[in-house]
Parts: sequence; structure tokens; C-alpha cells
Amino acid sequence: MNGLRVVPARRHGQERLYVCLTDGRSVAWYDRDTARVNLLSEDRREDVLDVLRPFLTGPVTVGPPPVPTSAELARLALHPDDDLAPNRPGEALVIDLDRDPGPAHWLRPDPRRRALAAEQVVGTALDRMEGGGRHTLHSIPLPGGDRIHHLLIGPAGLFCLHVLPVHKQRVLVTDPMVTVGRHEARPLLRRVRADADRASHALTAEVHAVLAVVGPARLDVPAPSREVRVLRDTDLASLTRLGGVLKPADVEALYALARDRHTWLSV
Repeated sequence: MNGLRVVPARRHGQERLYVCLTDGRSVAWYDRDTARVNLLSEDRREDVLDVLRPFLTGPVTVGPPPVPTSAELARLALHPDDDLAPNRPGEALVIDLDRDPGPAHWLRPDPRRRALAAEQVVGTALDRMEGGGRHTLHSIPLPGGDRIHHLLIGPAGLFCLHVLPVHKQRVLVTDPMVTVGRHEARPLLRRVRADADRASHALTAEVHAVLAVVGPARLDVPAPSREVRVLRDTDLASLTRLGGVLKPADVEALYALARDRHTWLSV
């Protein structure tokens, strides 16, 4: 026995297998996404590869950890209070409900709870897409009390998602109007575009607008808008199948910029 053990973990959306000594110190890690074994001690090279052998799925690169990129250094320098990456889906609503739970009467459910549930559904779907060079951010605060519900950054580009909670109702989208059930139509697509425009300004990059409709009985979009994608929450994975437009270094740089709270203060 070489005294090493393998410990699985996820960091920043990437699945890793850490190789640790009996006292818990790491001597290497295997990054599945990049097929690379990063050695902290060249002396343990053969022992590390031996203990990892059952987990390797094809050729791998072996060597010391790569030098941090400028984006990674910026992330490491970011103060925890300014880092938006830990935000949960619907973070602002969670905090608001903790401060003011509102009435508990079941006949008059708090609309914030329905909105939170919908954002959690979309957030969970987006978090499942992490890996493969994709990152997600949730509940990004904007000046004036507004916020971006979700931001997806990956090889296919940047997507700003606004969540529309509905419950087994028909949704009709006729740009810019959105009608839910028998409620009065409202120009919701203008808000969705405005959020994407603000994100584009903050990140100095093209950001695509997405309206994510959660739980519709029927979704009708007679004439799809070229500027706003309208998707059911069950169809969000289609965003990962779009053609790649961003290089890995660009994705990481944009993610480092987007997760910094200060990036959004002037939009």
C-alpha cells in the first residue's frame, strides 16, 4: 500500500478526484473535464497514477498544476462579500422571505414563494449544465433594486434568463406582450431584453435574452422573436447544444468579471 486515498469533490462546477495522504493533505488531483492529473509532488508520481488507475477513462496529461490565468488570479483576489458565485437561485427572495415571511394563510399564498420555487427549478436545471466549460450565476443584483435571475456563461455564449412562474396555465407570447391565462397581457419581453442589454453593457460582450417559462400547461409563440428565446424550463438544456462562439479563456475571463459585484454597479 502507498498510503494514498482518493477523495471525490466538485470545485467551481468541475468534478475532481483528490489524492490525499492519510493526514488529509493533497498530493495531486485528477480533473475529469481536462483529463489532467496535477501533481504537487513529482516524487509521488507513480504512486498517484497507481491509486488513480481505476478512475482514469483514457489518456491523461500528467504534470504540475498549470500557472493560474489572469482570470483565476482575479477570482482569488475577490473579497468574499463581493463574490456572487455562492448566490443560490432566488437568493434575493430567500433573504426577503427570511426578513418578512408574510401571511401564512393558504387561501392567499405569497407570490414571492411561487417566484422563488420557479427560480429554484431553473437554477437547478442550469447548475446541472455546469462543467464542460460552463458556469452559472444566480440572483445578480442591479442598481435600483432590479436583479438578473440567472446568467449562463459557456462556449455557446452568454445567456441572461428571466423566469416567469406559471402554474398549469396557457402562456401566449406575441412580442413584446406575454399573456398568462386570463390575466391582462403585459410587455414582459421588454424587461427581458433590458436585463440582457444591461448585462451586455456590464460585461462588454454580447448577451442573449431568454425567457424561461416554468410549469405552463401550454406555451404558444406564434412568431418567435429573434432577440429573445422563449423556453420551457424543461427545454433549457437546448442552450448547451448551440454552436461554440467563446474560447475557454474568454469564458473564464467573463465568469471572473461577472461574479464580481462591482461589475454591476453602473448599469
